[in-house]
Amino acid sequence: MELIVAIAIGVLVGAGVWLVLRPRTFQVIVGLSLISYGVNLFIFSMGRLRIDRIPIVGPGPVDPAQFTDPLPQALVLTAIVIGFAMTALFLVLLLALRGFSGTDHVDGKEPPP
Repeated sequence: MELIVAIAIGVLVGAGVWLVLRPRTFQVIVGLSLISYGVNLFIFSMGRLRIDRIPIVGPGPVDPAQFTDPLPQALVLTAIVIGFAMTALFLVLLLALRGFSGTDHVDGKEPPP
């Protein structure tokens, strides 16, 4: 399980970095989103990967091995909302930039063919 999650994190971050280095702004936005998904998965995996365990501690004696950590789950939920707002803001900026410059190239001008 941990190996699959580690490979998924590596693929998401690697593809995100590759897209961030591309010359088009839409590809940069998608790359930033993939990097944020990889970081979210990393934060989520820090809360111990357990199957069929509840994150809430009930009354009575508490054995920490029986529960997952709810803090990474809360952090990931917050990061998802912030990432969605960031992506929406970047898309609006992309549309405004394309309207002003007529191109979606990162430098604002197309390279000669």
